[in-house]
Amino acid sequence: METLPPTDRIEPGDKSESSGKLFAKLALTAIIWLWLYIFLNRISNWISFSLLGLDPESKLGGAVSFFIFEAPKVLLLLLAVVFVVGIIRSFFTPEKTRRLLAGRREFVGNIMASLLGIVTPFCSCSAVPLFIGFVETGVPLGVTLSFLIASPMINEVAMVLLLGMFGIKITAIYVGAGLLIAFLSGLIIGKLRLEKYIEDWVHTVQVANSGDDTSGLTWAERINSGKVAVREIVGKVWPYVLGGIAVGAIIHGYVPQNMMASIMTKDSWWSVPLAVILGVPMYSNAAGIMPIMLALLEKGVPLGTALAFMMAVIGLSLPETIILRKVLKIQLIAVFVSVVAFGIMAVGFIFNLLI
Repeated sequence: METLPPTDRIEPGDKSESSGKLFAKLALTAIIWLWLYIFLNRISNWISFSLLGLDPESKLGGAVSFFIFEAPKVLLLLLAVVFVVGIIRSFFTPEKTRRLLAGRREFVGNIMASLLGIVTPFCSCSAVPLFIGFVETGVPLGVTLSFLIASPMINEVAMVLLLGMFGIKITAIYVGAGLLIAFLSGLIIGKLRLEKYIEDWVHTVQVANSGDDTSGLTWAERINSGKVAVREIVGKVWPYVLGGIAVGAIIHGYVPQNMMASIMTKDSWWSVPLAVILGVPMYSNAAGIMPIMLALLEKGVPLGTALAFMMAVIGLSLPETIILRKVLKIQLIAVFVSVVAFGIMAVGFIFNLLI
């Protein structure tokens, strides 16, 4: 039978470097990071308005200053968060996650899967082997999908970037809404008993046991896994980050506020569905879409509409749906997308009414 290779394996650290020297380097890096983050606003203003001589009141000045401030800010946050996530990942391998969810009954399993989705930041490329592993170890379909919805939608990158850009209130709304969508979507799909729409070949695959025992890793090795995560993840997503910030800068500087507010208002029932429809085909991630969301909110787009747009981009991305098509028949894909999209739209409508 076909055997899938284990994913998200941890690379051991360089044991030749003493722990004291490693932690000293880490402390120095943290101090430099903190200094840059604290003085970033002053540095960006000096570059934009003194060095480049731009007018703060002009459209070009507004767009350029937005980009020069937000680009390093998001990248600094991204570097810090991905590093910490890499260390967290050293405690959560796919095999451990499968064992935690195996044998769990629905409802309780959906809750656990949604919560685990937050602390286990597996990327879209891990969706197929994780799905197969869950199915083979007896995790119910609905519980599996709760995990696969929560993992990309509610991730540490999104949480920390939201906290840095919008504050604790919107961050809490995002996390709570994402958990609710993941839980209810998995619960509904589980109750529909759609296991027959899993591709037949999935049941014939033997998933290799990764055998990753992370309990014996030293802190130096865990820190190294954070460095590896920074190199691999940031190295892949930085173009999307800069692209998202560039779009946000254009919206910030050149799109009239009245125009955005008139297109996407609380009174327009179609603004939330439109935001979801526009978000699904976009290929981005939390780091890339956050600056666009910030620019939309600055232009008067309601919070619920902006939140629906962001969640659609992160949680219903077209690339991940295509990847899942390898293991799910088209009928189950349609149900999956419909249920999650309905949940996202419900969140958008509710927050537009309440806030």
